[in-house]
Order: sequence, then structure tokens, then C-alpha cells
Amino acid sequence: MGTGHYFWVIFYFASLCSASLANNAKINFREKEKKVLDQILGAGKYDARIRPSGINGTENMPTYVYVNMFLRSISKIDDYKMEYSVQLTFREQWTDERLKFDDIQGRLKYLTLTEANRVWMPDLFFSNEKEGHFHNIIMPNVYIRIFPNGSVLYSIRISLTLACPMNLKLYPLDRQICSLRMASYGWTTNDLVFLWKEGDPVQVVKNLHLPRFTLEKFLTDYCNSKTNTGEYSCLKVDLLFKREFSYYLIQIYIPCCMLVIVSWVSFWLDQGAVPARVSLGVTTLLTMATQTSGINASLPPVSYTKAIDVWTGVCLTFVFGALLEFALVNYASRSDMHKENMKKKRRDLEQASLDAASDLLDTDSNATFAMKPLVRHPGDPMALEKLRQCEVHMQAPKRPNCCKTWLSKFPTRSKRIDVISRITFPLVFALFNLVYWSTYLFREEEDETF
Repeated sequence: MGTGHYFWVIFYFASLCSASLANNAKINFREKEKKVLDQILGAGKYDARIRPSGINGTENMPTYVYVNMFLRSISKIDDYKMEYSVQLTFREQWTDERLKFDDIQGRLKYLTLTEANRVWMPDLFFSNEKEGHFHNIIMPNVYIRIFPNGSVLYSIRISLTLACPMNLKLYPLDRQICSLRMASYGWTTNDLVFLWKEGDPVQVVKNLHLPRFTLEKFLTDYCNSKTNTGEYSCLKVDLLFKREFSYYLIQIYIPCCMLVIVSWVSFWLDQGAVPARVSLGVTTLLTMATQTSGINASLPPVSYTKAIDVWTGVCLTFVFGALLEFALVNYASRSDMHKENMKKKRRDLEQASLDAASDLLDTDSNATFAMKPLVRHPGDPMALEKLRQCEVHMQAPKRPNCCKTWLSKFPTRSKRIDVISRITFPLVFALFNLVYWSTYLFREEEDETF
């Protein structure tokens, strides 16, 4: 056998030996990890019912628990039920002196447990929670890490449905503040205190997508509460949501404007087109009422007036006013027709009287009548007075009224009402839009108290 062959045989046996030693080292390391767990959590050595001591093992100090979280998603914000759903990774960290262990010269960084009942846990609960559940696919999404210095890190993934009282006065131009509150259920501040972890206690997933809302910002704060049984530590996160207005502009505001404008078409139809004008007015009125009821169906019944109520109410009033305008035009048209008939009858009677008088003159041509002069002589004082008045009127003529002059082009009152409505309705609606948008947009900025 050559020298090279002996070299490869020796190398092969050395590799086998090193692998065997590595496996033995791993086995020994796992054995040591098991021994550490048995030492700190063995039967009769650790009682999970006992609260850990305070800082530096002081018994009369409370246990400080540092909290932080990662918001994974916000699935919905329900205006009707006034609630929102969120999925988050929730973490708590505290120090338990009883769980200190030897790190084997830095090789054992931490111990990992998946059973929360093995160690003492803070009795934290979400005070504004309606529903909630843990995630157990494929395994329970929870772990506990115990560090050599006795520090304990608890992490769990949960989904919550939380109450969010809303003020809908500016809906849909509003901003809503939804809170997430966490408090101790049984331990008072003398025994347990929750604190936000320094640095970045609340993290939000990038590209968070919300239907009809945008998460503008969030703020962490404290909300300790006092009851008859003592003072309890409390933490809260305030989330500021801004409602996306583009959805409501397309679905509500523009359709309402179109319905109002369509109702004005009746002003341009002929007065005699009664079926067309009535059907147009009734159709737009019913459509506007259906639109209003559909909007209110998606919102809770509240005791105050919302911005959307003002908009739909005024639009409904304009549509109803257009229908009433036709009723007024129809009444004026019949009144004009009645006056025209009366004038025609009066003219017929006058013509008949003139014809009768002419016949009478023809039959009695020999009769003489003493008639007064129709025009007075130039020297007559009454004639001179009338001449002076005419000169005064000619010297100071009255300025013609433009509106009256323009309206005089339309001989009937019904036509004048239609013409006035063509101008008045759009002007008043434009003025309402100016007041509405300026009022609620400025109030939105003033009411932002976050």
C-alpha cells in the first residue's frame, strides 16, 4: 500500500471520531439544558403561583412588567357596531430572580418554553375587548424565553375585536380615535406595574391596508384606574384613523348632486307636459329617498345630526322643492288661462255694446245731442295744469327696472316662475355647497384633538 492510501484511511477515521465527538457534545449540551430546566422548574423548586420579587429581590416593591407589541393587521373598522378588529403579536418582559441559571460560559443564551403555566404570568387583560382568540395552527403561537439573569420574555399572537366609541358628527369627513387598553385584573399597583418598553413599544407592519380608512399615527399612554378595591396599572394605545373620503365622494355626494340637477330639468319642459314633469319629479324624489335610507342603514341611530344628514336632507329638500315648483306653475297656468278667458269675455261684451250703440245711432240719425267738448281750449286752466305735470314727468324720467323689463318678456306668471326657478335653484344650491364644504372642512381641522 502506498503512502497516499494510508493518509486517506487516517483522515477518514479522524472524521468519524470528530463527528462522534460533536454528537456527544450536542447530547451533553442538551442534557445540561435539561438539567438546568429541572433545577429551576423541578417539582418543589418553583411555585408559579407566587409573584416574583421586586427590583434586586426586594419583597416590598412591585413587579415591573415591560410591554411592547407588533400590529400585524387591522381587518375592519365597523361604524355600525363601533368596533374594530386587530391581529397583533403581544410581548411582556419581567424579571424573576428564582429563574436564574448558569449559561455554561455563554453557550446557553436562553431557555425556550411553550407552556405558559410553567412560570408565573402577569394577569393582564384587554379592558375594551369584545371578542378574542389565540392562534393554534399548526402549533400554539406562543413561547416563553428564560434568560440566565432571570429575565422572562412572553410572546403570543392573538386576534381581538375591540370596542371603539365613535363621534360621527363629521361623518364622512371625520377622524376616529380607537384605543387598545390593557390592565391588571387582580394585582394592584402595590404588587404589579405595567410599563411601556423603552425605544419603540408599538410597531406597525409596513404597507398596512385598511378599507375606507388610513392609520395616520398612534400614541402610547398610561390609564391607571382607581376602584373600591384599589388602583390598577393600565396601558393604552390610541390609534388615529382618517376616513378615506374618495369612496364617499363617488358613492354618495356625486350621485346626490346628479339627482338634484336632474330634478331641475322639469323647469325647461313645457308647462303642458304634465305627465313628463310629474313623473320626473316623483322619480327623482323616490330615488333620493332610497339613497338616504341606504346611507342611514349602514350607520348606527345616533341622537345628533351628522354631516351626511345635512347633505342628504338639503338635497332631498331641493328635489322636493322642484316638485312643488311644478305644482305652483300648474296653478299659475290655470289662473292665467282663467284671466285670459275673462279678458276675452270682456272684450266681447265691449264689442257687443259698441255694435249696439252704432245701430242705435243709425236708426236715430235726426236726433241732436248736446255733447261736451273732448279736448279743452288752450285757455282752460285745467288743461294748463295737465301740461305742466307732463313737462315735469318728461324732465325727470324714471329709471327702468332691469328685472321687471326682463320679466315683461314673459307674458304669463307660470312662465315667469319657471324662468326664475332656472336661476334661483342652481344659485342657492351652489351657495349651500360653498357653506357646507367650508364649514365641515374647517371644523375637521379644529376638532382634531389627538
